[in-house]
Order: sequence, then C-alpha cells, then structure tokens
Amino acid sequence: MTTDENDSPYGGENPYALALRTGHGPVYLRTGDGRRIRTPVDRWYAQPTVADESVLNRCVGPVLDVGCGPGRLCRALLSRGIFALGVDVAPHAVAHTIACGGIALCRSVFNRLPAEGGWQTVLLIDGNIGIGGDPRALLCRSIRLTAPTGVLLVEVDPHDVEELCTAWFEDIHGHRGPPFPWACLGAPALHRIAEDLALSVTGQWRCGHRRFLALGRQDSTPGT
Repeated sequence: MTTDENDSPYGGENPYALALRTGHGPVYLRTGDGRRIRTPVDRWYAQPTVADESVLNRCVGPVLDVGCGPGRLCRALLSRGIFALGVDVAPHAVAHTIACGGIALCRSVFNRLPAEGGWQTVLLIDGNIGIGGDPRALLCRSIRLTAPTGVLLVEVDPHDVEELCTAWFEDIHGHRGPPFPWACLGAPALHRIAEDLALSVTGQWRCGHRRFLALGRQDSTPGT
C-alpha cells in the first residue's frame, strides 16, 4: 500500500507517515462510507509470509514492485538473485528499503521509470491495485511497463467488491491524514476490467485469506 506522506491537517505527523517511520501501527484506512480497515504495518516490516512467498515464487526477473512500502518483497527477491526495483511515493518507506539492502526509487508509478517496457514481472500487492483510485488507468500503465511476455501479479480484496472512493489514514484516536483517491477490487471486478483492457487472467490462487491474480497480454504466452 502506498500514498503520500504529507503532514496531516491536525498539525501533527500524518498517521501513515508515523507508522512507516516507526514500523508499528495501529493505523487505519478510513473510506468515505465510514468503513475502517486496519493496515498490516507490522507485516510490511516483517519477513515475507507464506502468502508473500506464493507471489515471490511466481516472479521472473527483472521485477518492478509498485508501492513497495518498506521493501520486504523486493529485498526477498534480491536475496534470491532476482533483480527487483521498488517504487513508492513514501520517503520513509523508500529509505527503509535502501537501508536494508534493497533498491528503490521515491517516485510515482505514473512518472517516468527505468526500463519501461522491459519488466518481466510487475507487482501490485498489499492492495496496491487501489493506487490513484483508477484501476483501469493503473493497469494500463502497469502493462505498458512490462515486456511483451511480462505479467502483472495483483492482490485483490478477498470479497466481491468494486469500490472507487476517497480515503484517508487515521490513528487509533481518530487523527486524520489528508484524503486521497483509492480503490478496492475483488477478483470478479478485476476479471471484468482485464477483459475490457484485452488482458488475460493467466493464473489465480488463494493463500489463507489473501487472493491473487496473474495478468498478461492476450497475445502473449502465459507466464505462470
């Protein structure tokens, strides 16, 4: 998950930025309809889980980790000898990735990136299909970043949802960070959008409560 770290309007540090700086929550994603979703900050700073490993095992290098956060996935790939670059707009997250031996850029996925059109795997994990609040635009951008036979590995909501919303982060006391556009997609919604964009679902799997899909161009050989 990734979003800007601007200072919050209540005069303190954005709760999301504070959680990234300390490596601990709790911090919650609050959506416009009032739902409050606890973000797994501790997991982002821990070793990859079994579910994470199910993603890593499907990665072919080079890998671009979009919204890399503190970098657990791209660092794990590097330890396997697979080149991986993380990108994130949160400076604390990028700094942590680099300090722990990863490679990362503090940049939006919609800005110019290295090796555009050459990545074999692009990751949108930890809900990062929601970046920018426009999954179609994000998928179009992401597939343009891949090589012709490249794949997108996308984590989706375990429920059948398709929600475009304004959201913000807040701490346990209700202190808020600035609002930003966000999206939540389940597998059925991602299937529909992929079909509209001439993308094929080349694989899908569950691990515990988490769900993932692999997407590729319809005219390419399935990569998973």
